[in-house]
Amino acid sequence: MAKSTFSGPVQSLAGFISAGNANVVSLTADTTLTVASHAGKILTCNDADGKFTLPSIVATAPGRDDDPNQTNNLGASFFFVVETAATDMDILTDGTDKFVGGLYTGKDDATGKTFISGASNDVITMNGSTKGGLAGSIVKVTAVASAKYAVEGIILGSGTIVTPFADA
Repeated sequence: MAKSTFSGPVQSLAGFISAGNANVVSLTADTTLTVASHAGKILTCNDADGKFTLPSIVATAPGRDDDPNQTNNLGASFFFVVETAATDMDILTDGTDKFVGGLYTGKDDATGKTFISGASNDVITMNGSTKGGLAGSIVKVTAVASAKYAVEGIILGSGTIVTPFADA
């Protein structure tokens, strides 16, 4: 099916179904993500030390709301699922964009802690233990404003857990 563009609200009384092989993208090497290829998809992380770089947030209003070539990407979401346990896996912004929000790091003994990103944090690093990143960890990142990616998720860790957020 070709790419379709709509201007104005679209209503479906029975919902939209995003399913099928094209809705899952396996990340097996360092990857610079794009809205066209990765937003709204399930991104399975299969590179233990992969570097997954989010696209720069473009919050500039288009000349016309119905312009199919606009570059504004507010609302674009990226959903990461760790399949291969991390050793040094990073989800990075362009360095200008920062994270807002938090990640809960859970352990197999039913304990855990929520870590909130700092104002300058632009990297999430998972190491498969203290910073989370065991198989089954999930992270969702959404462009919400100029230079702000909202982050939420549950990452699985072990040992004495510490924040996965850092500055590049």
